[in-house]
Amino acid sequence: MQLEDAEQVQPLFAAWDVVQFLTAAVSWPFPENGVRTYYRDVALPAIERGDEWHWTLRLKDADYKIIGSVSLLRSALRNRGFWLAAPWRGQGLMTEVVEAITDFWFEGLRQPLLRAPKASKNAGSVRLSRRTGMRLESRGEQAFVSGVLPSETWVITRAEWLLHKEQRRSEERRRLL
Repeated sequence: MQLEDAEQVQPLFAAWDVVQFLTAAVSWPFPENGVRTYYRDVALPAIERGDEWHWTLRLKDADYKIIGSVSLLRSALRNRGFWLAAPWRGQGLMTEVVEAITDFWFEGLRQPLLRAPKASKNAGSVRLSRRTGMRLESRGEQAFVSGVLPSETWVITRAEWLLHKEQRRSEERRRLL
């Protein structure tokens, strides 16, 4: 993530289908210069402090084109967040991204637990949590951009992640045989 990315991200992020299930801390309607302000005042300083890691998501064959974002945060309540613009959903791209950053969280940063709260209605995100080895820790309510909704918190420990990775590798080997 770089400040220069803000101009390209702004029209993608300022879409209801992107923000509706994000935390209520996100303003709606989304401000005209909201991405630049967030990058400059929140995300980039947190990266500098070593408290957060933010990446823009880009297509492999067109690395100039931003299609989403993913973040890791040192926080007791939330460690991962992401969004993907609508045209690129349903292609398995976010599964690939989530597996890579989860591996970085546990292997690179040596963290013991990854926690990801979400709106229960965010079916794609719930499926992704299941697919990547997470388990439901709790249910409750949370304020999202779209209002106060039922929420779920999904977690995975380092040991669970390592087991999940090994199971995925075994499945891949079986498929190749």
